[in-house]
Amino acid sequence: MDIDKSNMIHDENKPSFFAGCDENGWFPNDYSPELSVKDWMELLQDVSVFTPNALQIMKRIKDCSGQATCKQLSLKYGESSNFYNRGSSALARRVAERTKCPLMLTDTEAIKWWPILYHGKAVDGHAEGTFLWRLRPELHEALDNTDLSNVLLYVDNTPSIWKISHGTETTGISDKHKVMFEKRNVVVVHSKTKAKAISRITQGQTFMDAIHKGDYFYLCYGNRIQLLGQFTGSQPVLNPELKDGWYEREYRLISRARLKEAYIGKKKWWTPNDNSTCIKIEKSDELLFEKLILAPYFSMTLGELFGGKAAGDGYWWLGANPLKQPDVSVQGYHKEDFLREVYMTKERYHRLESLLYHKMNVILQGAPGVGKTFTAKRLAYAIMGEKDDSRVEMVQFHQNYSYEDFVMGYRPDGVGFTLTEGVFYRFCQAAASHLDKPYFFLIDEINRGNMSKIFGELLMLMEKDYRGDKITLAYSGKPFSVPKNLYLIGIMNTADRSLAMIDYALRRRFSFFEIEPGFTSSGFTQYQKELGNAVFDALIAQIIALNKEISDDRSLGRGFRIGHSYFCGKKAGECTADWMKAVVEFELLPMLEEYWFDEPEKVRRWERNLWGVFGDAVSY
Repeated sequence: MDIDKSNMIHDENKPSFFAGCDENGWFPNDYSPELSVKDWMELLQDVSVFTPNALQIMKRIKDCSGQATCKQLSLKYGESSNFYNRGSSALARRVAERTKCPLMLTDTEAIKWWPILYHGKAVDGHAEGTFLWRLRPELHEALDNTDLSNVLLYVDNTPSIWKISHGTETTGISDKHKVMFEKRNVVVVHSKTKAKAISRITQGQTFMDAIHKGDYFYLCYGNRIQLLGQFTGSQPVLNPELKDGWYEREYRLISRARLKEAYIGKKKWWTPNDNSTCIKIEKSDELLFEKLILAPYFSMTLGELFGGKAAGDGYWWLGANPLKQPDVSVQGYHKEDFLREVYMTKERYHRLESLLYHKMNVILQGAPGVGKTFTAKRLAYAIMGEKDDSRVEMVQFHQNYSYEDFVMGYRPDGVGFTLTEGVFYRFCQAAASHLDKPYFFLIDEINRGNMSKIFGELLMLMEKDYRGDKITLAYSGKPFSVPKNLYLIGIMNTADRSLAMIDYALRRRFSFFEIEPGFTSSGFTQYQKELGNAVFDALIAQIIALNKEISDDRSLGRGFRIGHSYFCGKKAGECTADWMKAVVEFELLPMLEEYWFDEPEKVRRWERNLWGVFGDAVSY
């Protein structure tokens, strides 16, 4: 790492800093903290030793194949070089204090600590940084056996969204105190609130350490959602009413819930019907949060929510519209990456790419679980040549989605009504400011929305031949156009019986591309080979046979086949019988019962076939 080399050389009676190097220049080769893999694994579970910042350092070095300079880490993941330098020394000190491990004999304080964690090596001037650190093998192995999925890899300056619960009168904070806290605009959580499931970090610690000024949250009392707010303070303070371990955070009120009924929808850790107190809604779940809570309870989209973020912190401003600043450290992404991640042939990829260039508006349609949304985003990345999420926006249509949500409309501001620009309008503004780069607008569940109602006068402008032409908007009276570098990708489930026939306006303006189950693609067969699981192979053989019967069924057809994504994302050790049985029982069989609701014998036959893979008999 970047350390002061003036301290590396001692006087002539003491050995040089590099005296203990091996033949490849790694230092020290004559010192060990004498900590085993088991010792490191126990330490990794100790939050007083491996703090959140320390775990981030470990995860980032591990992500660099176990060795990196401070400068390399800073450039790739964010934070300053000093964050990694001082953070590593502080971590090593805590390890030494906890374990009483031997220390390297040196009179230089800076060199005394980091060898507990690493071997070091000077690097030439062509590399980023001057000193390389490599994880000790025992620590590296312990990290391999530790779940770091919830540890932040890249620095993300965008605000997070949280669920905060004050419980019910019998299970949480009293109604009297709830009223008091709402008047003072504070939320309160006990610092000793337990962790969820097997998480390393308790909910109390999360409330104390992980929430940042500017983060958003929704508050619920048990199953009933109360309000949406934004944290205005950086640190929690002791609550004066409850004291004894209870801490509070201040917030500004954004909106009170318009629905008073108890939430009875899909259950996640962050939904009101889960017994949780302080839970972060991960980025991957934010669209689901919009669908389940933000839109129905607060009549708001994610774009509108994040539009309230203060200027100067990762956002730039175009008029009154906040737009996310492009990430200067985006990761490259190309056709080869797409073909490796998406189970599609090269020929089909080229056909899809050509179709999008030609029409500019494409709908990806297909059966459940074929990875339509995943494919849409990776297609955008492949065409851009990089994973630049500032140039990709995604919304989800529903029956109540309107022009006011999408383009522009008047919304209450606490005093009266303000003309507010919608997510599509703002994204078009961003794309028009960078006409040399492609931008992608993704619409999930596109066939659930009323296209004429949502697009209004923009329905014509989205056609390729009218891109760049201006039209006067009904609300603002200002000219507006859909830029020529903006591509629209719709996503549609062909197996949803609840939808009416597709709007003709949708068919005329979009080309339709079917995403097929990829069980026979080279990518999936390679994935299947890597798993090396005979039961998995037998299950996939049954699914392929099932798909043929579904495809041949005149009441169903190709659009109702089972997709491959139900079976993806596992490593060899994770492909267990319990996981496969859960997919069959909770994903596939309910779907078949819906497909063949009037043919129960057919459902029973396939139930026997699928359970037979595991050697399980089915009795009725």
